[in-house]
Amino acid sequence: MMLPTDRRGLNGSFATVALLAAFLINSLASNHAAAEHEGRVQILLLGDSTAEGSVPRRIRPEGPHLETVLEQLLAAEEDLPACDVINSSLSGEYIRRLFDSNRYDRDVAKLPGLDYIFIRYGLNDRARLDDFASGFPADFKKLIARLRADHPGAILIPMTVIPFSGEEASKQINDLVRGVAKEEKLELFDIYPRYSAELEKGYNMLNYRRYPLAKIPAKYHELVKPFVYGPSVEVMGNELDAILGHLPGWTGDRHPNLAGYNVIADETAKYLAPLLRKRAGK
Repeated sequence: MMLPTDRRGLNGSFATVALLAAFLINSLASNHAAAEHEGRVQILLLGDSTAEGSVPRRIRPEGPHLETVLEQLLAAEEDLPACDVINSSLSGEYIRRLFDSNRYDRDVAKLPGLDYIFIRYGLNDRARLDDFASGFPADFKKLIARLRADHPGAILIPMTVIPFSGEEASKQINDLVRGVAKEEKLELFDIYPRYSAELEKGYNMLNYRRYPLAKIPAKYHELVKPFVYGPSVEVMGNELDAILGHLPGWTGDRHPNLAGYNVIADETAKYLAPLLRKRAGK
């Protein structure tokens, strides 16, 4: 799990230091619970930046973030068993890099007691692979084979990607994911329709704004100072749209904000609840 970065630097207030300490303690406690508590359903989320949420974690480290919201939604259903959700997703990752970087062996292979594994890749694979149409399904099947070997008790759940790269690219990716799921006899979790439907309520409601500070007129630099991280201005939602929304590409980053991750969490909970009830014989 990534630690939050304080925009004010290492000389921030005592409150900031306390927040970081609390985050560390909570993270360690959460990982310990996920790895060792018996009698609790273990759920793994495996994917790229649209599953990790590094920028929302940086903007609002206290969250709640995807894995916590999913745990809370499942816990709200009184007839479901207790669940731990582990988010082992990473920005910029694609399946081949997951293996080549040894992150699979380090972070995934030895996780104990996994019951459900949600797999959501394809966006970076499409950008990185020379022959995406054949390479991506082959890599996906390799990942499935490794997960089956390392976690024989887990139910593997391939997911479609969310609307991110345009309809044509999304269809290409999701059609390949569907093909792999069918060939591997796995049930597909199609997150795309729900996320797409939510976008119709407001196309920019579910993405944060990340924009180069160098492209923002100097007269606004004092205004955006609280939102500066490195070379960019990062805003969770529409707070600055009325002032800066006219800038070309202001809403161009389509990564989910916390609202977007709540859509993913809600749809995942709705998908998972019947499986958990069936597992419990209800």
